Amino acid sequence: MLEFNMLGKTLLLFGVVLIILGVIFLLVGKLPFSGRLPGDIVIQRKNFVFYFPLGLSILISIVLTIIFRIFRH
Repeated sequence: MLEFNMLGKTLLLFGVVLIILGVIFLLVGKLPFSGRLPGDIVIQRKNFVFYFPLGLSILISIVLTIIFRIFRH
């Protein structure tokens, strides 16, 4: 019985995380600073464009780390 309780809490946590990530991905295109953060890598060639949002990835990582640390305590 205790194992199902823990499994249920874990599944709920993953569900909440997926919802938060989904909202972030929906809103990231509408944010004025997305695509222009320091550290973003953009390589443009004649027939090729490579974009890697390193700055945004680091920012999201920091925010999620803070949220997880708050919920862990």
